[in-house]
Amino acid sequence: MRILVTGGAGFIGSAVIRHIINNTEHSVINVDALTYAGNLESLKEVEDNNRYTFVQANVSNIVTMQVIFDRYKPESIIHLAAESHVDRSIDNSIAFINTNILGTYTLLECARKYYNNADEDIKDKFKFLHVSTDEVYGSLGDEGLFTEETPYDPRSPYSASKASSDHLVMAWYHTYGLPTVITNCSNNYGPYQFPEKLIPLVLLNAMEEKELPIYGKGDNIRDWLYVEDHAYALLLALKKGKPGEKYNIGGMNERTNLKIVKTICKCLDEIKPRKNGKKYEELIVFVKDRPAHDRRYAIDATKIRTQLGWKPNFSFNRGLNETIKWYINNEWWWKPIRETNYNGQRLGEIKIDSND
Repeated sequence: MRILVTGGAGFIGSAVIRHIINNTEHSVINVDALTYAGNLESLKEVEDNNRYTFVQANVSNIVTMQVIFDRYKPESIIHLAAESHVDRSIDNSIAFINTNILGTYTLLECARKYYNNADEDIKDKFKFLHVSTDEVYGSLGDEGLFTEETPYDPRSPYSASKASSDHLVMAWYHTYGLPTVITNCSNNYGPYQFPEKLIPLVLLNAMEEKELPIYGKGDNIRDWLYVEDHAYALLLALKKGKPGEKYNIGGMNERTNLKIVKTICKCLDEIKPRKNGKKYEELIVFVKDRPAHDRRYAIDATKIRTQLGWKPNFSFNRGLNETIKWYINNEWWWKPIRETNYNGQRLGEIKIDSND
């Protein structure tokens, strides 16, 4: 297939493209605006492959996207282009509205018009896979799991924008007959993740002897999914997923934020001990909690396991060890980011403006 991947220079998008190019015969058209988290260095191993094409474009630009559809004639779409960091959505919500909602609308409209006029051989295989998040479901208590039937209850500008895009995708399926599939995933981790997220932030701060900030008491719980397992699941959903259906993708690895940070510290103590002989845990500091910080996320991935045959290959410990080793050995990738785009500063603190 010719697969159009939006946001392919991002963390999950680049993993999906590497997986497609390295493990299938499909070709990829990567459409990415190269905003702050887009990094073509994450695709160096496939950039010269004749089945890979990169186009710098914003999914919100309907004219440009129509040209891309007409030129490359994709046979399926994996829509990953999105603003994704909750803290940044607190600071600058308009970027999330523009990309996550208006960008998804634009892509849906281009796909609808393209699909309606496509040859039958393309129509027979065409699918629009929309990649979303478990955060659209809101916050869980101590018990229970998110299922595909869990009502939406987003709490942050980020999750609200993703919930909006999910609803648009389902509306285009029901109203226009566009063959869409939605996936909702838990927290991803792994190589090439932009260092504003918890695991790479803690890793790099520790290696640079900086404080390791933890929101509140560190008792918020997340379910963790290794990014390569997610990439495999997405390609499976594209191939076998039923139009109009949703599939939750989770690693079944619930951990508190504090446990995650302490586990990273213990791994680093063994792999890369501090020069002063102290433990990395001594760098932990507790900071003011994130506004509207969801208590717990946990996904029930039964549907994708039983209906599509997916299961994760990486245990959390194996995935975390792989991730830690990758960041230790690939300073060439993350050091320029820390020096130019993001150096670990706190984001998402609500500050009252005099004009508010």
